[in-house]
Amino acid sequence: MATFEGRFTDLQGLRIAVVIARFNDLVTGKLLSGCLDCLGRHGVDTSAESTQLDVAWVPGSFELPLVAQKLAASGRYQVVITLGAVIRGDTPHFDVVVAEASKGIAAVSRDTGVPVIFGVLTTDTMQQALERAGIKSNLGWSYGLQALEMGSLMRALPKVSA
Repeated sequence: MATFEGRFTDLQGLRIAVVIARFNDLVTGKLLSGCLDCLGRHGVDTSAESTQLDVAWVPGSFELPLVAQKLAASGRYQVVITLGAVIRGDTPHFDVVVAEASKGIAAVSRDTGVPVIFGVLTTDTMQQALERAGIKSNLGWSYGLQALEMGSLMRALPKVSA
């Protein structure tokens, strides 16, 4: 029996793209900080000169899948992290954005074979979003860990022969 697991070490050569929504940037900026802190503490170069990490900003969570698709299909990255925050309002807009963002991000992973981490907070209030982005804990850190684990796991899986 073979057992495959991702690791959080030996990350040389792992290239990561982060696609982050500018809408609700009070929240998404904190998620990005937590994510970069995690990646940096695990040996990923997060400096401005990094050749291991790139960050792309998009207007909102609805636009995350398109840019994630472009980056994942480029062959340059082994994992893509999407960061966003959709906060429920008084209209059904929340439901539309969440549904399309989640379906789109999942499709990118399936279509490209590149792991795409779903780091989109979906909350009822700004307070809940802020709690998940640093007041109580920072889920950005968890998204960074998921990216490292999935990038490593994908390397460990057997190659498919044509």
